[in-house]
Amino acid sequence: MKISSLGEFGLIKHLTEKITLCNSSSVKGIGDDCAVIKYPDRPILVTSDILMEGIHFDLTYCPLKHLGYKAAMVNFSDVYAMNGTPRQLVVNIAVDRRFSVEDMEALYSGIQLACDAHQVDLIGGDTSSSLTGLVISPTCIGEGEEGRVVYRNGAHDTDLICVSGNLGAAFMGLQLLEREKSVYLQQQKEGKNTTSFQPDFTGKEYILERQLKPEARRDIVESLRKADVLPTAMMDISDGLSSELLHICNQSHTGCLVYEERIPLDYQTAVMAEQFNMNVSTCALNGGEDYELLFTVKLSDYEKVKDMDSVRIIGRITRPEWGCKLETRDGNTFDLKAQGWNPLQEDKEEPAQKP
Repeated sequence: MKISSLGEFGLIKHLTEKITLCNSSSVKGIGDDCAVIKYPDRPILVTSDILMEGIHFDLTYCPLKHLGYKAAMVNFSDVYAMNGTPRQLVVNIAVDRRFSVEDMEALYSGIQLACDAHQVDLIGGDTSSSLTGLVISPTCIGEGEEGRVVYRNGAHDTDLICVSGNLGAAFMGLQLLEREKSVYLQQQKEGKNTTSFQPDFTGKEYILERQLKPEARRDIVESLRKADVLPTAMMDISDGLSSELLHICNQSHTGCLVYEERIPLDYQTAVMAEQFNMNVSTCALNGGEDYELLFTVKLSDYEKVKDMDSVRIIGRITRPEWGCKLETRDGNTFDLKAQGWNPLQEDKEEPAQKP
């Protein structure tokens, strides 16, 4: 079905008529000039992202349902990184004439799936036409607790540096997808029949899921609350561990020491890095799109976090004059550099391919 057959308001009604609200703070959702939310006596958290076709995603290998899910999750992740809880989501979308109503249904089904998984209300947005491909811009509204919102600037000397999950998997999933895309395009260029082309993804399902269907780490925030641990600083890992850790150190006016041997890696990530002749630690430090949580805690909280599920202590915060350092497995120490994703950088290289 062509989108033009429904028009803007018809499409909005078609995609949203079955949406129901689950949060008491959501007073009015889709259907009026504004959504209405109410948060008495608590901090409000607001975050927004923009995802542009050809820059942030490639529809050659990214299904629209997965894209919708990911677009929502990256916003939820930002709220969790402030030690908050996401409650409402607004999604703006611009589409060109390639897309059908069924395509938009798939996109919205992914958004709604993510919202359902995290009890977030989809309360509105805007739709427009585009001359440059698909654009998705979600905005998430969350709530915090007074005195318990965590910023990037609260780390102190002797704090422990922790990360959730494992790192580098999303980047290696992207490399795999790009490799198979190149094979597909080469076969097309050679005039071969590609209708039955089947990418080789056997045994690589985990790294593909980390790239195409990331999960915001609500469970880590809940575990920290249950253990009565309030991080001193926190952010999510979207642009790479090195970049994010330097953000925390710069804003907290500290240094840091990270131990390479303590950086958590998945087996599939290591195998894939070897196949691509990449340094797996460099992939973990600079790959990005992991959407794990990077946080610091007081040294006195060591016993509470050392055995916490899916949390690894990877280093410590130091005095600013010591700088930001990485200690390698062989005992050498190097300056930690931000080589992760920077969409506005000119002449971009693939940072994780550096030795």
